[in-house]
Amino acid sequence: MTLNILFLTITINKRKRSKEEVNHQQFVEHIYEQNKDRQFSMYRYF
Repeated sequence: MTLNILFLTITINKRKRSKEEVNHQQFVEHIYEQNKDRQFSMYRYF
C-alpha cells in the first residue's frame, strides 16, 4: 500500500504599492464613481 501525502505551504505577503500606483488607483476609483453617478442620474427620470 502506498500513501502519498503532499504538504503545501502558502505564504501571503501584502503587496507594497508605489505612490504612482496609489494615485492611479484613486483616479480610477474617482472616474468609476463619476460614471456610476451619471448612469444613476440618467435612469432616475425614467
